[in-house]
Amino acid sequence: MKLTAVVILNYNGQELLRKFLPSVVQHSADAEIFVADNCSTDNSREILAVEFPQVKLIEIPSNLGFCGGYNYALSKVEAKYYVLLNSDVEVTKAWLPPMIGLLEGDANVAAVQPKILSHRNKGKFEYAGAGGGFIDKFGYPFCRGRLFNSLEDDVHQFDDTIPVFWASGACMAIRAELYHNLGGFDESFFAHMEEIDLCWRLNRMQKRVMYCGESTIYHIGGATLAASNPRKTYYNFRNGLMLLIKNYKPKHLMTRLPVRIALDWIASFKFLLSGQASDSWAVVKAHLYVLIQIRRIWERRKRSRSEVKSYSVSRVYEHSIVVDYFMKGKERFEDLEF
Repeated sequence: MKLTAVVILNYNGQELLRKFLPSVVQHSADAEIFVADNCSTDNSREILAVEFPQVKLIEIPSNLGFCGGYNYALSKVEAKYYVLLNSDVEVTKAWLPPMIGLLEGDANVAAVQPKILSHRNKGKFEYAGAGGGFIDKFGYPFCRGRLFNSLEDDVHQFDDTIPVFWASGACMAIRAELYHNLGGFDESFFAHMEEIDLCWRLNRMQKRVMYCGESTIYHIGGATLAASNPRKTYYNFRNGLMLLIKNYKPKHLMTRLPVRIALDWIASFKFLLSGQASDSWAVVKAHLYVLIQIRRIWERRKRSRSEVKSYSVSRVYEHSIVVDYFMKGKERFEDLEF
């Protein structure tokens, strides 16, 4: 059994595999590399067999989405550490050792992400993770280097290594034992914010989620869903509500969930005024789903609370990132009042 397994989830990504898998193979000599194929209908599996014989294939019997796909795949992989890596990522020469070193050096470190820059513009941070993830008190996620759609230039302001609230699912190194002990990703999320939910549970266990500025990757982002896609809007708003319901203490849930609901309805109205009727309706559908499925979501909350006994959570931004960004004009992480 190797110390580290790099696991790439693939769905009809034959061109992404041809473009990005060579860098992973070249710069991951100490790791075992797997591609978990989510029942692709293109030539992904044939390409892997012919062009990348050193990469191991895990065939998933049906498209289980991001969460289910990884849960299935990682049940087949034996390693001390998993590195979950998107198929649209170019890695660099020294990407892996600094992250694994953090896990090896401190048993309290549960998960690590690298610096994530844009593959399209390598001088800018990328949306999905950037310089490490945080969350505000109403459950809206943001990153160092990315507040909503404002992306910062990388001028080495985030070359540090610090604890963060969440690590990006685009590239996350995590202890295999903890992943399985927590049941992996919550498959009800299907896609989007599932890594935040997992990291929230790790935080509740008093484990540390880290950002490692010594490691760099380049991520295309949006290779599965475009940023303006109403389906993505639906998952983001739906899963954001589920995050709060699953993880907050009752006293916080009672005071903060109503504000979050109001802010979401304001966002829906703003979408409508901007001519994005489909995105506006996506927010409404997201709230309807949570209302209809509240009993099941509450059951998952109860299971999660039984799995995770500790409950103190730090590194939550005790302000509103929505107010800071849209009303106060704060577009850079350094402007926030941490």
